[in-house]
Parts: sequence; C-alpha cells; structure tokens
Amino acid sequence: MIQAALFPFAAAALLAFGLLCGAASTPAYAGNQKEEQLADSVRLALANAIHDTRPPKPVLRDAQARARYQAWFDEMSSRLAKRIPDTLSRTEFLETVWYESTRAGLDPAMVLGLIQVESAYRKYAISIAGARGYMQVMPFWTKVIGDSDRRMLFNMQTNLRYGCSILRMYIDMEKGNLYLALGRYNGSRGKPQYPNAVLAAWKKWEFKPAA
Repeated sequence: MIQAALFPFAAAALLAFGLLCGAASTPAYAGNQKEEQLADSVRLALANAIHDTRPPKPVLRDAQARARYQAWFDEMSSRLAKRIPDTLSRTEFLETVWYESTRAGLDPAMVLGLIQVESAYRKYAISIAGARGYMQVMPFWTKVIGDSDRRMLFNMQTNLRYGCSILRMYIDMEKGNLYLALGRYNGSRGKPQYPNAVLAAWKKWEFKPAA
C-alpha cells in the first residue's frame, strides 16, 4: 500500500507500483470525478472544509519555517514564470497552492503536478466531461458540498480548496493508497496512466532545499 503521509517515499512507491503494472508513459486527460454516495459525516467534513473563510496566507511557526517557505516560493516562482507570466497572479497562485495543499495534508509538489496534468495551469480550463479550473473539479461538487454556484470553480482559491479537499477525501477513502486515490480523482480508478502521469509531473515539482 502506498501511504500518503511520507511524500518522498510515497512518490518512489507509486513509481514502483506503476512499473509493476506495466504502465505506459502516455499523458492522461483532464478529470472526470464520479458522483458517489457519501456518508453524512464525510459530506459535512467536506462542506466545512470548503466553507472555511480564512485567507490563503501561509502560517509559518518560526524563522526556519519562514526561510524554507521563501526558498520554496522563490524556486517555484522561477519555474512557473513561463506558465504564469504575471508576477502578482503567480504569487497569489503559489501562496494558495501552499496553503490549500498543506492544509489538506498534501505535498505541494503533488498538487502542482496534478494541476499540470489536469489543466496545464489554465485557470478557465473546461474538460470534455465539464470539469473546471486548475484542478478540474466537476460541477456536481458545488451541489454536494457547496452553494451550487458552479461559476465559482473558476475562482482560484475556490477551485484549489475543492480540489485539495476532494483529493484528501479520496486518499482517506483509499486508506492512503495514492495509486487508487489519484485514479479515483480522475474517474479512472485502477488504471495506471493517470497516476503515473501525476507522479512524473510531481517529481518535476519537488523542492530540494540547499544543504
């Protein structure tokens, strides 16, 4: 089983799993999450996560954490400059990715990799299935856990909040198995192409601070 808590080791394990499955390295398509019956407790937890109104500003406990975050931010901003040229937009995007991913217990590099696979960093991307925004969230989620306003899925923070919360839920439902959770996020549970595509992108966004 691939556990989500230990991010670097999880990535290596996911790669090994994909190789054992004989996965091809072909790119995956954008998301098509399936509407599922959710327990009331799960639905409530997701709804509470979505409606948390705190601003997406990183909360850093000490100077060391602040220095690490700044190093991460500077490196990611440099890598993203061609994809998101506007400095202010790129800053807001990275602050929100960090906040929403760490809030959900996810590796920011995995979230950046997933966004690359799902939407290629296009804020207004719409898939053939109707999934929307950076993390390609299906509109039915706004009825299940939101306020039914599907237009808000084009709002950056809203989209990342939904995407990270839903992925966290799938990881928990799959008991930490990232291969199955990522497939479930994409609506292709059990098929290797999408998890391997996210893994390949995830590795490209890993941050390795200077010693």
